[in-house]
Amino acid sequence: MLLAASRAEPAIATSGRAPAPPSVLVVMGVSGSGKSTIGTQLAIKLQWEFEDGDWFHPASNVEKMHSGRPLTDEDRWPWLNAIAGFIDASRSAGRHVVIACSALKKSYRAIIIGDRPDVRLIYLKGGIELISRRIAARHEHFMPRELLQSQYDALEEPGADENAIVVSVEPPPRAIVMQVLAALGAEPRQASGGGGTAG
Repeated sequence: MLLAASRAEPAIATSGRAPAPPSVLVVMGVSGSGKSTIGTQLAIKLQWEFEDGDWFHPASNVEKMHSGRPLTDEDRWPWLNAIAGFIDASRSAGRHVVIACSALKKSYRAIIIGDRPDVRLIYLKGGIELISRRIAARHEHFMPRELLQSQYDALEEPGADENAIVVSVEPPPRAIVMQVLAALGAEPRQASGGGGTAG
């Protein structure tokens, strides 16, 4: 059950519809929004697996990105289908996974989430000024403004029909993770031994 949000500036927004308990969480947002950081910490708290969506790019996409050429939608379809295949294999095997993926467009999310009732979307929402400052601090240089702006231009924020948990990136990561867990109604568990997954 979603906790009551602050009247000044809600940190979380969800639709009123109660979803199925998730077996997969997709953490989306623009570059620099903290997808990998939040996704990893969520996986630790839940004792689920974590996967970074970037790992699913075919070699041709990796080569293109390394050469500084932007990917087209045609480049992205095999990548998105690979992520969708991984998600379906995980669900079939009864595994629980948090996956970080930019998923900026609704058409991308239709492939990796679609009508899967046990896959839940987490959207890390933040303005371009804040994200720019964080990227600069993290990498010790500024990402070209036009490159980050192109992500915001492409971004299609989740609508009510996607039942996303929308979280501001302004709080520290630990607070964001606790907000997501509260929205999911999840109880964080203490990690034991070397285990980071749960079946």
